[in-house]
Amino acid sequence: MRSMKLNIPAIVLLVLGALILFGKFGSFVGLLFAAAIFALGYYGVKTGKTFLGWSLLIVGGLMLLSKLSWLIGPLLGIALIAAGIFWIVSKRNERMNSRRGFGG
Repeated sequence: MRSMKLNIPAIVLLVLGALILFGKFGSFVGLLFAAAIFALGYYGVKTGKTFLGWSLLIVGGLMLLSKLSWLIGPLLGIALIAAGIFWIVSKRNERMNSRRGFGG
């Protein structure tokens, strides 16, 4: 008789595939896929396959940019607010220093 061995990796792949199909891990897998494309492009550039590497690097970078837009948007807003505050403070300090003259 044949013994029945449980093939754990196959079962794990089936369960993960079903969860992805039903949308439970969709966003994480999309992020993981974009990072994998980016990493393959980097590996291609490092091994000398420049055209394929750069094309995968660009596509993976754009995919990562779109997947991380929920994080990039607020960070860009915070950076613009900080730059505006810094600009206002530096202009105010510049005006104060120019009024003092040489005698200080």
